[in-house]
Amino acid sequence: MSITFKLYASLTDYLPPDAQRSNQMPMQVAPDATIADIVAPFNMPPKLVHLVLINGVFIPPEQRATKTLVDGDVLAIWPPIAGG
Repeated sequence: MSITFKLYASLTDYLPPDAQRSNQMPMQVAPDATIADIVAPFNMPPKLVHLVLINGVFIPPEQRATKTLVDGDVLAIWPPIAGG
C-alpha cells in the first residue's frame, strides 16, 4: 500500500537526499506495517521520534509498535522542540 512519509526540522536529514528539500516521500509499505516498522529503516534515534501523527492525529508512544496505517495515510514525525 502507498503512504506519504514526512519528517520535520532536523529529522529531514534522515530522508534520502532527493526527498530532503520537500521533507516528504511516498512509500510502499506492507499492509501490516506498524509505525515502528516504517520508521526503523531510517535509523533515527528513538529520542528524536517525539511527535507522531497519522493524518493529523497524535499517536502516543505506547501505540507506535502496534498501530498500522491504511492506504493513502500520511505519517508525519517531529523531533522534540527546544527553545527559550
